[in-house]
Amino acid sequence: MELLLLHALPLDGTMWAKQMDLLPGATHAPTLYDFGDNIGSWAENALSLTTAKRLVVVGCSVGGSCALEVTALAPERVQALILIGTKARRRRDLAYHSSVLKMLNEEGLEFAWQKSWSPLLSPVASPETIERTKKIALRQSLEDVARGVKVFHTRPSRDDVLSSFSGPVAIITGSEDTAPGIEISRKQAVMARNGLLYVVPECGHYVPIEQPEVLNSIICRTHETA
Repeated sequence: MELLLLHALPLDGTMWAKQMDLLPGATHAPTLYDFGDNIGSWAENALSLTTAKRLVVVGCSVGGSCALEVTALAPERVQALILIGTKARRRRDLAYHSSVLKMLNEEGLEFAWQKSWSPLLSPVASPETIERTKKIALRQSLEDVARGVKVFHTRPSRDDVLSSFSGPVAIITGSEDTAPGIEISRKQAVMARNGLLYVVPECGHYVPIEQPEVLNSIICRTHETA
């Protein structure tokens, strides 16, 4: 069994630093931006990093969307899914998509971070956590983040994958996360055949960074049941 960890916007694979020792030598945390400009290409390239026959796939936000796409591509290899702050159903919002790209191009990445992504952290996140997350975000290129925004807003809905997958599914949301938030996360846990909802206290969108010990416990528990 191997772990495939798929990151959120506007971060990279290093957001999983606290999870890399869960399965030493059998954990993959790629940075996805160079994998193309659509979620299918991201999933194909992420999947190609390992030849393992049995995978636990963990994704946060757009990484969760990629995890669902990996499952659509190779359902026989995915033994368990862990989806953090993930929406399986895409709601078309061309105006918002355009506004984020315009903000990135006209105002720059730091402004976009403060406006769009920093508010997703919990209000009680420590200064160290906030600074670490911001540092990861701001070392990305504007082009990469814009590509990630495009991938997120053009991904297909994958309710079908979530509802048909027979393995264990952990649906995780921070108690302070509004994207997608507790109610949508609860519905997705019910939609899954073998779903469990985990609400992480004092936590926002970036659970792997904000509450790594809690997440590690959930990953280990899900791995054991896979």
